[in-house]
Amino acid sequence: MQRPWLDQYPPGVPAQANVGAYANLADLLEAAFRRFPQRDALCCMEQRMSFQELDELSQALGAWLQSLNLRAGSRVAVMMPNVPQYLVAIAGVLRAGLVVVNVNPLYTPRELEHQLKDSGAQVIIILENFGATLEEVIEQTAVEHVLLTSMGDLLGFWRGRFISFAVRHLKKMVPEFRLPLDRGRTVTLFNDATAMGRRSRLNSATISPGDAAFLQYTGGTTGVSKGATLSHRNVVANIMQCEAWFKPMLDQAGDRQLTIVCALPLYHIFALTICALMGAQFGAMNLLIPNPRDFSGFVRTLSRHRVNMFPAVNTLFNALVNEPDFARLDFSGLVVSNGGGMAVQRSTAEKWLKITGCPIVEGYGLSETSPVATSNRLDQREFSGTIGLPMPSTDICIRDDEGNDLPLGQPGEICIRGPQVMVGYWNRPDETAKVSTADGYFKSGDVGVMDERGYVRIVDRKKDMILVSGFNVYPNEVEQVVSLLPGVLECAAVGVADDRSGEAVKLFVVRSDPTLSEEDISTYCRENFTAYKRPKYIEFRDELPKSNVGKILRRELRATA
Repeated sequence: MQRPWLDQYPPGVPAQANVGAYANLADLLEAAFRRFPQRDALCCMEQRMSFQELDELSQALGAWLQSLNLRAGSRVAVMMPNVPQYLVAIAGVLRAGLVVVNVNPLYTPRELEHQLKDSGAQVIIILENFGATLEEVIEQTAVEHVLLTSMGDLLGFWRGRFISFAVRHLKKMVPEFRLPLDRGRTVTLFNDATAMGRRSRLNSATISPGDAAFLQYTGGTTGVSKGATLSHRNVVANIMQCEAWFKPMLDQAGDRQLTIVCALPLYHIFALTICALMGAQFGAMNLLIPNPRDFSGFVRTLSRHRVNMFPAVNTLFNALVNEPDFARLDFSGLVVSNGGGMAVQRSTAEKWLKITGCPIVEGYGLSETSPVATSNRLDQREFSGTIGLPMPSTDICIRDDEGNDLPLGQPGEICIRGPQVMVGYWNRPDETAKVSTADGYFKSGDVGVMDERGYVRIVDRKKDMILVSGFNVYPNEVEQVVSLLPGVLECAAVGVADDRSGEAVKLFVVRSDPTLSEEDISTYCRENFTAYKRPKYIEFRDELPKSNVGKILRRELRATA
């Protein structure tokens, strides 16, 4: 096939990345621990942890996990915001030969129950703030062991005790909960587990490149959240592809150690790969931001550090450029601002460049591609409106509905082939088959155009997915849940443009009970959906447009929304 994008690669970026540099992610992490023992691996609330300390803690956690006599490949759910325990957990689970199931800590009980049951997780590592959610569903799941941690763990003795006290008693951010201990279920405190692990030893696990490393849950056209199974080979490959792409620019930072802003949640594939794992490969320090919505506090944290790399979604970039104190920061060390998860808006990119002097470089990827599939050149200075060029060792073609390759300049479905493409959806061969081609491409569901240089631009979305602040919202899930509310005859959800989040959910409802109010629906949605899935707009209608076979026509609703 023709690969016009290779002629557009910046100097120093190879056509093929060294995707087999490590047999598995445990080897990659352990190599980082050996190379950078005295460097800071992370900083959270001004408490630092070195790579050596991360090595020792993750060994201890891995040894404790192995003491539970889990089978190789057993799933361990991780449900936390960006705190040091998250990086310890990822490394410990992988080094023990187990599989990480990343969980959004803001999930409702319904959402958490589905993910725990679908993944078959036997262990969950969870921040106590979310214990009440787990309490509601744990008896319906296969979870046997709960590892409970608090905000103050790993933040130093006195600071940690104060932070935990403040979170529990002053801010009242830890609702009361009681986890049942029947069926031999255990609950262990995080620091107790690592203490026990230090008294034993982590046995080297046999991990093949094709073994599962992560289950990254994403929606689907059926409305049922599916786990994209990412193997060690997939994620190692994407880290090495990103290293090949980023290294020439990051070398220009000139600092002894890179500092990466980790404000995106680590349970999201963007931060997981780019911040946590590629950060380890570079020996970088991750500046963990547990609550990026506290913009004034976020800016204060940034003022104390010389940052070199800033991954974010458009909504976060936009919020910061509108925070008055942000423009007063020192950006002399910032060399890469990379946007993904949702489209970067021109107005945001121009404001960011004016304030920081560093352009936002947009890329594109999905949970199913570990995630990075394309990126603009990091040395570009102008907003391009494209998602860039295919990464090293990656092929992209544009195809019609029959699977035929389309000429350059013609819109069609973006199809991706490369070592970073997932193994498949967890226990869902039928769903995997729908997105796979005979010649090894993943069908993204996004409609795009490739120009003569190999740059790709997204022009539409083949699926009905709604993208809210970089997170996927699937209309079927919203509709299925809302339709269970008494008084709802039928409903449909569509995406509408939103200045803050890129898109927002709008819900159209036909009532069977005329007394049903907008507030009734909003209250119900707050109980059943995490924030980004909740409808921002609700409109009542007498009827919804339908096809001849009775299918609700969302495209007509979007046109009138």
